[in-house]
Amino acid sequence: MNGYLDTRNKTECYGCGACVQACPCNALYMHEDAEGFRYPVVENDKCVKCGICHKVCPHENPVDKCNGKQFAFGGYVRDESIRNESTSGGAFSALADTWCDENYVIFGAASEGLNVYHTSIQDKAQLQQFRKSKYLQSNVGNSYNEVKKYLSQNRKVLFSGTPCQIAGLKAFLGDVKQDNLLTVEVVCEGVPSPLYIRRYAEWLLQRHGAVIKNIDYRYKDGNKWDFQVMYIELANDYRIKIDRWFNPFWSIWLNHLMSRPSCYKCPFTTKERCADITLGDLWGVHIYCSELYGSNKGASLIICNSIKGQEIFSRAKSNLYGHDLDFSVALKYQSPMRKNIDYNDMREIFIKDLQNENLNYKEIVMKWGR
Repeated sequence: MNGYLDTRNKTECYGCGACVQACPCNALYMHEDAEGFRYPVVENDKCVKCGICHKVCPHENPVDKCNGKQFAFGGYVRDESIRNESTSGGAFSALADTWCDENYVIFGAASEGLNVYHTSIQDKAQLQQFRKSKYLQSNVGNSYNEVKKYLSQNRKVLFSGTPCQIAGLKAFLGDVKQDNLLTVEVVCEGVPSPLYIRRYAEWLLQRHGAVIKNIDYRYKDGNKWDFQVMYIELANDYRIKIDRWFNPFWSIWLNHLMSRPSCYKCPFTTKERCADITLGDLWGVHIYCSELYGSNKGASLIICNSIKGQEIFSRAKSNLYGHDLDFSVALKYQSPMRKNIDYNDMREIFIKDLQNENLNYKEIVMKWGR
């Protein structure tokens, strides 16, 4: 199967960067396009046509899905402080604490201002930086090479990311022994263009005279997990809180006006998964498991896809409050595990408005927000 490096068809590139990291000649680099998404670029004067970049592409060479019997669990971590710091119910922290008992490395997405990137930690006390959902595609950087190095040193590795990032890692590793690797993915509805939040940041700078220092897309504001409050702290300590119903980001993103082109044809939107464990919000909790709502402080859905995932979860379960769920019922409330997001025919027009410097942020959201 040909991929983006041959076709330049952007629906065929997930932005995982596996090709760049695998190149033995450093003949590839990731470059941001006009929509803000990263794609590989080949430096032809360095390329020796070895084909390694094609071999590690998860689009050209799809990785195997997990073969364990899947089961679902709903609930939240018993430690209230961790639950409060987490976007959902804190399940990731419970799993990380269990898997990473000694000689471990944890990879996840961290953020500084508007910059989202993959990094690693070797002390669980630093796990907080991975807890919050970032709602931007992280820059994987050289993480796949680092995972490979740590596995060769017989260290335990936990790698968390989007489904396509997990697939990219597994394609990159190939035949590398992965007994010491635990992969944890998030349920993903598609990654939005970073142009949106940059335009918002420009408007805030003009209005309040400061750049964005921190942004929490899913601030709980006490007991408001399903309010999906966006909380922004500017460099001058000015703070902004916006409930979902008044935040145009949610309506624009969920109307699929600004997702990465490959997200509309994502091959990972099926119940069969690449990662050992899938994590998401426990949507539908009011309907089929209201006892797990937990005062609206956040609840997680945990789906174990492999034998390894099931074994780790069984050990982590004592740190969680909740119970097993009917997998088929849970799946009804997780559309990204059943189908691709729908392409919005107005996407191209919206993106052009984002790129139009003659329109300010307020004018854009007044036109497109609902």
